[in-house]
Amino acid sequence: MEVPQHITIIMDGNGRWAKKQGLRRIFGHRAGRESVRACTEYCTEIGVRYLSLFAFSEENWDRPADEVNGLMDLMARSMLEERETLRRNNVRFRVVGDRGRLSENLLRGIESLEAETAVNTGLTMIIMLSYSGKWDIMQAARRYAEASVAAGKVLPLDEASFASYLATAGIPDPDLMIRTSGEQRISNFMLWQCAYTEFYFTPVLWPDFRKNELRQAIEVFNGRERRYGKVE
Repeated sequence: MEVPQHITIIMDGNGRWAKKQGLRRIFGHRAGRESVRACTEYCTEIGVRYLSLFAFSEENWDRPADEVNGLMDLMARSMLEERETLRRNNVRFRVVGDRGRLSENLLRGIESLEAETAVNTGLTMIIMLSYSGKWDIMQAARRYAEASVAAGKVLPLDEASFASYLATAGIPDPDLMIRTSGEQRISNFMLWQCAYTEFYFTPVLWPDFRKNELRQAIEVFNGRERRYGKVE
């Protein structure tokens, strides 16, 4: 089995899962933690190098305040509770997104866990937090413009150099994108990076997504021919 170097997942369906249980939406987000743990463990087992998880988009800030606050609290607690598991499994932790909108408490937790796991050499687990594809491209354009002003000239620009200004600089583009819950769109996620990514959509709600579901997605990925616009 060919193991994708980078798997990215749009973790969708937490709210619908909670509604089916007669619970508030936040309980779906809490239940989704088990799926994060299961996928991280499986990726570590089979040798995936990068696992990125779309946890919270720029658009999600427009959700009801109690849900947003509950999500942020859940993320802060999760980082505290999972740090020993990350250390034991040699996982490096990173967060990618607009940090300017995050609370000081959450930022401290992120920076602490990133520093603590920076020496780990196994799987890199990336939480996409307060992220959107359009935001990423816009901030990359601003960074390029600022660099040109600082240099006093228009700097050379091609695809590779522009990618170096993206928030995901240094992270390889995803080989496989998975979206749970049956939705078949990418919802403003990694618009630049997913130009040649293989997409896999499943009706399984995120809190029910486990190792078997991830294995099935990888098997489908292995059955595809990636030509990158070329002819065999």
